[in-house]
Amino acid sequence: MSKKEAAKKKRLEEIEAELFKHLEDEERERAENLLQNLYPDEGPLRRELYRPHLAFFKAGKIHRERLVLAGNRTGKSLGIGGYETTHHLTGRYPDWWEGRKFNHPIDCMVAGDTGTTVRDINQTILLGPPTAIGTGLIPRKDIIKTRPKAGGIPDAIESAYIRNIYGGTSILTFKSYAEGRVSFQGTAKHVIWLDEEPPLNIYGECILRTMTTDGIVMATFTPLSGMSEVVMQFLPNGKLPDHGSYIVNE
Repeated sequence: MSKKEAAKKKRLEEIEAELFKHLEDEERERAENLLQNLYPDEGPLRRELYRPHLAFFKAGKIHRERLVLAGNRTGKSLGIGGYETTHHLTGRYPDWWEGRKFNHPIDCMVAGDTGTTVRDINQTILLGPPTAIGTGLIPRKDIIKTRPKAGGIPDAIESAYIRNIYGGTSILTFKSYAEGRVSFQGTAKHVIWLDEEPPLNIYGECILRTMTTDGIVMATFTPLSGMSEVVMQFLPNGKLPDHGSYIVNE
C-alpha cells in the first residue's frame, strides 16, 4: 500500500471514529434527557392526547391523596408517578404544569412490592439502570450522589440526593412493602409515590408521614386484589367516577 493510500485509509478511519462518537453523544444526550421527551407540545405523542394523565396532575393542586387505578401498559408508572415525582424532586416544572408545586427541596419516598421490583421498575424509571445512572427521568446533571441499599439485593439503591433549582438538595428514598409497616415510620415526607397496591396499614402510615408537611400521596396500580381495603378508601360505594381519569380520597 502506498503512502497516499495509507493516509487516505487512516483519514477514513478517523472520520468513521468521529461519526461513531457523534452518534454515541447524541444517543447519550437523548438518554440523559428522557424527561424532556414526554408530553411534547406537538407531534403524534402531543400532550393534549393524554387527558387522563393531565387531569391527574392537575388534581394534585387540590387533593392530598390521588390514585390511578388502571391496567398494565397505560403509562401509570413512568408517565404519571415517575414523571410527577421527578418534577417535585428537581423543581423543574414545565410551563404548562397546573398541578401541585413545591418551591423548595423535598423529602420523597418511593415504594413498591419488593426490593427487587423497586430496583427493576421504580429505581430504573427515576435513575436509570445500575450500569447507566442518569438515563432515567431524573437528569444526570441533577443527581448529586446515590447510596447503595444494605442487604442481599444487588445494585439496589437506598437513597439518592437530587439537586433542586430552588437551592439545596431533595432526598429520594426507596422502600418496599416487604420491609413491613414499621420501616415506613419515621421522618415526615413531602411526596410519597406508591407504585403497586400497598397493604392498608402501610398506606395509613404514609398518610401520617405527609400530614405535617401538607404533603401528597400518589398511588398507581392495577387492582389485582379487586375491591380491597385500599381501593375502598377511594371508592366507598364501589363505583368508578364518571370522568374515569383519576380517583381522589376526599
